[in-house]
Amino acid sequence: MSSTNEVEAWGVSSLRLAFPEKQEMFFKDLNFHYHKGEKILFLGPSGCGKSTLLQVLSGLIPKSVRLPMKAEAISIPESWGYIFQDPDTQFCMPYVDEEIAFVLENRKISTTKMPELIQKYLTMVGLDLADPHQLIHSLSGGMKQRLAIAGVLALEPEVLFLDEPTALLDPEGTEQLWQTVRKIGMNRTLIIVEHKISHIMNLVDRVVLFDNKGHIIADGPTSDIIRHHRRELDAYGIWHPDAWASYENRYSGDSMAKTAGKPILKLKNFSVFRDKTVKFSVPDLTIREGEWIAIIGENGAGKSTMIEGIMNLIRHRGSCHWFLKHPEKDAAFVFQNPEYQFVTDRVEEELAFSLVQEKMAHDQIASRVEQELVRYSLEAQRDQNPFQLSVGQKRRLSVASSLIDQPEAVILDEPTFGQDARNTFSLLDLFRKLVENGTAVIMVTHEMEIVRRFATRVLTIKQGRLIGDSRVADQNSGREGEPDGQLVEEHR
Repeated sequence: MSSTNEVEAWGVSSLRLAFPEKQEMFFKDLNFHYHKGEKILFLGPSGCGKSTLLQVLSGLIPKSVRLPMKAEAISIPESWGYIFQDPDTQFCMPYVDEEIAFVLENRKISTTKMPELIQKYLTMVGLDLADPHQLIHSLSGGMKQRLAIAGVLALEPEVLFLDEPTALLDPEGTEQLWQTVRKIGMNRTLIIVEHKISHIMNLVDRVVLFDNKGHIIADGPTSDIIRHHRRELDAYGIWHPDAWASYENRYSGDSMAKTAGKPILKLKNFSVFRDKTVKFSVPDLTIREGEWIAIIGENGAGKSTMIEGIMNLIRHRGSCHWFLKHPEKDAAFVFQNPEYQFVTDRVEEELAFSLVQEKMAHDQIASRVEQELVRYSLEAQRDQNPFQLSVGQKRRLSVASSLIDQPEAVILDEPTFGQDARNTFSLLDLFRKLVENGTAVIMVTHEMEIVRRFATRVLTIKQGRLIGDSRVADQNSGREGEPDGQLVEEHR
């Protein structure tokens, strides 16, 4: 494999790559090249290799991530920055200001200039902190993502590789980020992997379309790809501007139940702490069977803190009472970071783990696991280590392993991030069926289309307080682009 650096063009020729535990070659003789100043979007279904190719083009594979690969030629830019899907994988230092200072030190920036520059990059991504000398682990997922982006911007790179940079950002943060990218990207080359494409259709000038096997099936101007490859976009479940309308036209299920059942969870004078500080509190809240509750709010508002406190994962005070016979089994939790949940080294074993603990018969376990592998589009990954999956696949596995026990209540922290349209809609159909059968679905989400189209109740969190509690009086009655149904019983 040769490696050269050219001023105006980079890329890879005849790329072949293999994953551990996979017999088939991935990227068999793939060719991709790009030029200075291009703004390119990689578009394709979850798990098709978009992020892997991004890492090859940056040189992370195989220099930092050891995977068997070869190519006839590969050209990597000298000055580049990479924004990962999972921000925790980027950090080198424990504190916010130290993380950016570390980058500035590598650029040989004078220490006297650092405070001003640190604040500059934090402001660029909308990370407003009273004191930048704050522990990174104390930030919310969305705030961490903004910090990761600020650190990359501090490199002032010529080429930016962006791997779903807005996956954990609230709507305002998403718009703010892409406005920032437009500004700083004017004289830079951008290669973007992103599912939420509505914000960047006018930013990118070229789209590379992949099928589910990692083959490039189209490569051209943005408008041409969207206009002339609608059939492929729908067939492979790829997000496009009309994806929600296509989903609604295909859906033929029964309408969701609108009447909530008996109480399943009650909070009274409930407060949740991080370290010694109260980060969420609510005087009174009751959740009932068959509710689909969306928890919304800006990054850092306290949404994840709320649900982690409810699940007794962090310290809390006050009353949190489950009306369940076995709360530890009948209330399931799906973390924002799916890797926090994995306890085995094979996908198949991960799905079977809780069933084995319950001493279910072997043939029943095998049947249930096979059913879930198909349901969550993980058949081809059954023998892979969960940590080697794509972010979208990890998310589906975390949801599948949590729901395989058929719980009476499920709490999910951003369950659809990193998912293509097909898998998003499959998850939503699954949650819809759970609700129809009386399960309470409690979901933290930034996806307002989900809130408008599916939630029967919306909880709005701001600065650690519940400021809105709204019930949807007539689900699915709104027009496209408008809130579906009328929100009633607003209080607090």
